Amino acid sequence: MTIRQLQYMIAIAECGSINKAAQTLLVAQPSLSGAVRELEDELGIRIFHRSGKGVTLTGDGAEFLAGARQVCSQYEQLEEKYLGGDNVKKRFGVTAQHYSFAVRAFVDTVRAYGTSEYELAIRETKTREVIDDVATLRSEIGILYFNDFNRQVLGKILRANDLEFHSLIVCRPYVYLHKAHPLAARAMISASDLSDYPCLSFEQGDSDSFYYSEAIFPTSEYPRYIKVCDRATVLNLMVGLSGYILCPRIICEELSGPDYVAVPFAEGEANAMEIGYITRKSSVLSEIGSRYVSGLRRYLREVALPSEERVADDEKSYRKNQ
Repeated sequence: MTIRQLQYMIAIAECGSINKAAQTLLVAQPSLSGAVRELEDELGIRIFHRSGKGVTLTGDGAEFLAGARQVCSQYEQLEEKYLGGDNVKKRFGVTAQHYSFAVRAFVDTVRAYGTSEYELAIRETKTREVIDDVATLRSEIGILYFNDFNRQVLGKILRANDLEFHSLIVCRPYVYLHKAHPLAARAMISASDLSDYPCLSFEQGDSDSFYYSEAIFPTSEYPRYIKVCDRATVLNLMVGLSGYILCPRIICEELSGPDYVAVPFAEGEANAMEIGYITRKSSVLSEIGSRYVSGLRRYLREVALPSEERVADDEKSYRKNQ
């Protein structure tokens, strides 16, 4: 087993295809396929499932790749220290569910550190990929949420992948919709108020279990429901179909624009969301990773906590008048 073989496996996993990885690595496809077979034979495991659509990691492969990333990262650090001079870039990546505040904190971090010394990446994606990216060291930090329904299952999955969850904030969900929506001027919106409008939720692909969902209720509890793949589509459907999402009131207007509002959800107190970040267990954050987490905490403290305190009072008044 060589460093080159490990680098090949990482490239294949990231590309999802041996052919695409061969093009990226400038290696002949048969040579790369042969390298996979040789390493699998040497290790006595299957690293990849192969299909007409490409390759995916097996359970053994995911575990192997996590170790391979660690070895390659340490190898690259040694190269940088002793052979690379001043030109080798450090790496930092974040993988997150669809939260504009995660992007906002990333923007602030990049502004502070610049791009000349770092190879940077931020990925908004499916919940399973948030977990996989941190487990395989593709990203240093992942952003996701727990609630009473998914906590036990997601906690078990994190432990199985040698990951740990660090809480950032516990907050109630809001109804996020376009300012022209018929309900946008309400002081508070209940579940029954929403029955005539479609709930929008991010599609989770092959891992489309409710435990991975970014929606706070099972799909069966929504009278109308539409799955989407990206945040831009959500914003468009809010305009075209009067759709809405239930999410924490941590909306970055600089990124989403001023045409959308967050209205307190009447059943929010009973459906609290705990948002946090995940890392490899017992790992120490890099300097830039620590700066990113500090930025997250500062932004959440400045934006989310005052809203939570104000809405708690508003909800008491709302319930008193029902």
